[in-house]
Amino acid sequence: MTTIASNIFNILTEEIISGLLKPGTKLEEIALATRFKVSRTPIREVLRDLAAKGLVQLVPRKGVLVAKIGIDELSDMLEAECELEALCAQIAAHRMSLLEKKQLERVHELADQVVKKSDANAYLELNKKFHNLICLGTHNQLLNEIVGNLRSRLSGFRQAQSKTEKRLQTSHQEHQLILEAILNSDAKAAFESMRSHNARLSSKVVEQLSNSKSR
Repeated sequence: MTTIASNIFNILTEEIISGLLKPGTKLEEIALATRFKVSRTPIREVLRDLAAKGLVQLVPRKGVLVAKIGIDELSDMLEAECELEALCAQIAAHRMSLLEKKQLERVHELADQVVKKSDANAYLELNKKFHNLICLGTHNQLLNEIVGNLRSRLSGFRQAQSKTEKRLQTSHQEHQLILEAILNSDAKAAFESMRSHNARLSSKVVEQLSNSKSR
């Protein structure tokens, strides 16, 4: 996704999850292109990605409508992702090679630089690489695919937290604990650090969605 499309995706995702865009609201390409002062090409890209994440749905003869998000289903997905990725960290702590650990450490160092610049988009890309490297470090293709699919489906919800205070700093500090555990081959600490990291993010997502539905 291009930077322009990514920015629009993040804005619309936050508006959907916060309740600013109500379920059933129609999203029209021309109106969105006018609003964001872009062509319809990135808008189509954004709408496709929103649909893939379950945030909008294509309804025959009605167009693209904001989807109704079920909190129970979302909570189940977040719980599964939380536990499975913690398992990935635990396994990776034993199985990652020295080279793989160095790659993980390098991504974390790059993230430290973008956090200091408060560059959210750059951090999100490095965050994705950080988590992907850990999943790949399990050397378990099936587990990697399952967690990758869950992370992809939940990415929109996790990114819609721009108003969270010190969001990047907190995430980066938690990554530091995960990194240290993996570098030290401490499987238990890796599991607990990753589980705590994802549980905090998950609770924020559910809280935000619950607040939007109570308005």
